[in-house]
Amino acid sequence: IRRPPRSTLSSSSAASDVYKRQKLMVRHKHHFKIAFALAIAAGSWGVYWLPQRYLENGGLTGGWGTISQMMIGILLLTPISLWRKFKGRSSGLEIPFVGLLTGSGFICYALSFLLTDVVRALIMFYMIPVWTTIFEIIFLRQVPRFYRYITLALALSGVWIVFGQEGVIPLPQNSGDWIALLGGILIAASAVRMEIKKPEGIYPILFSFFFYGGLFTLIQSYFLSDYLGDAPSIESWVTMMPWLILIAILFHIPTNIVILGAPSRIGAGIFSIIILFEIVVGTFSAAILTDELIGWREILGSSFIIFAGLTEIIFALKTEEDTG
Repeated sequence: IRRPPRSTLSSSSAASDVYKRQKLMVRHKHHFKIAFALAIAAGSWGVYWLPQRYLENGGLTGGWGTISQMMIGILLLTPISLWRKFKGRSSGLEIPFVGLLTGSGFICYALSFLLTDVVRALIMFYMIPVWTTIFEIIFLRQVPRFYRYITLALALSGVWIVFGQEGVIPLPQNSGDWIALLGGILIAASAVRMEIKKPEGIYPILFSFFFYGGLFTLIQSYFLSDYLGDAPSIESWVTMMPWLILIAILFHIPTNIVILGAPSRIGAGIFSIIILFEIVVGTFSAAILTDELIGWREILGSSFIIFAGLTEIIFALKTEEDTG
């Protein structure tokens, strides 16, 4: 049997690589709907400070509210996972790497506020678009297209305008800054990982997030015990438990279904830009519901972030339609 020329094999391999990369970039049929739902879900986290403040007033101070939310998520979802396992379906325990990346990224972000200023934690964490772009180049072998540079400039400028009150670009200076930065890196890595693997269904990702993220929470809480504050009293747990369950069912689980399911469907790059909408909603909700004033920084920075999201969605759509 005569073998094809080596050049033919090489060209076939190259064509196969190009096809695989193009296949990863195929636009989901519900592209706009998912992007819009992600914007709503991410934006809703901008008002999470409201129930968080209520929990703190009820005795769940420090990081105890975050710890309880992860544990309640596990308790609520475990019966469903056991049923799925009995039916021969994925429970989520089979994808520990995805769960560790997403869960630990979220926990690093949440607990970093105990160790550094809120503004510094937000800036360090929301460098996510930069890390996502780097990971896309390394693992997806995707060269950033021209619009990505535009969206990165708009998004990062928006974050800096809103939070960069000192007029300088901050660098990590303490453990809280580094933990927040690590949280952003882990979230970016998880988004690219999900875009590559494209797990079947959203539920396995959701339970993996709570289960392995919950384990990471317990480990990290042990090392940060001095910063968590005093453990809540039994009375506080009993009083707050109905509200913790309600928050989990009506907010924590539904929003994470959308957020965790988005990267494998619309791409990690678009995901990393749209989740910045939390900053926009958080900025304006704090101004509307408290005595804080909205200044030019909040308006201009939020506008930059919104334009970055719209640019990423529209230009990605046009480029994929042209190549398809």
